[in-house]
Amino acid sequence: MNQIVIVTGASRGIGAETARLFARNGYDVCLNYLNSREAAEALRSEIQDIGVRCIAVQADVASGDEVARLFSQCDAQLGLLTVLVNNAAILRTQARLTEISEARINDILRHNVTSCFLCAQQAVQRMSTRTGGTGGSIVNVSSMAARSGSPNEYVDYAASKGAVDTLTRGLALEVAAEGIRVNAVRPGLIHTDMHAAGGEPGRVDRLKSRIPMQRGGQPAEVAEAILWLASEKSSFVTGAFVDLAGGL
Repeated sequence: MNQIVIVTGASRGIGAETARLFARNGYDVCLNYLNSREAAEALRSEIQDIGVRCIAVQADVASGDEVARLFSQCDAQLGLLTVLVNNAAILRTQARLTEISEARINDILRHNVTSCFLCAQQAVQRMSTRTGGTGGSIVNVSSMAARSGSPNEYVDYAASKGAVDTLTRGLALEVAAEGIRVNAVRPGLIHTDMHAAGGEPGRVDRLKSRIPMQRGGQPAEVAEAILWLASEKSSFVTGAFVDLAGGL
């Protein structure tokens, strides 16, 4: 049986590198994206050239109806889901807590937390041995911001990732006896274009002197940890977190 992975927010950065790595390891890939259709289609073509099946599905994973459609399309075009990578997330411009609007807080929580709950629900319904599934793996992409709190910059983003950590641990224990493992990676300062969304494209270079390894990380390094957690190489690991932060 083919291994099948859904990667949310897969058109760029960590999501795109994760999709590539899974494809190189023989997984059929469902790429989810929100707005970047051109990038997603280019990645789909690249992955198909590797020799595996790949589809790209536009869906807002913060919407229950669209999440249901995403998973249904994966069912119909690829088959039974094996792995879910909850990667989709947003970041807003750096601000102190007192400068953050109610609308921004709710937007961050909807895209970064609600999305993980909705996608995990769909995945568990398919994977759980309790409902006739054969098991599977969920990997959530959290952040070291969940531990640091990101003061003066992204307290709302950090809080959303703290919620992802709690979801990871709670769901892992809930479905551990149903053939499903749930784990998370916590990237630190990684070279992705998400920092531009926060208003500082060069943030990693500004802060890299604080990192014991004296450099920022690469999306491909995060992808390797995601693949390990998703695969049978980590078959006795659940409810765990892999920090990718160069020693921070």
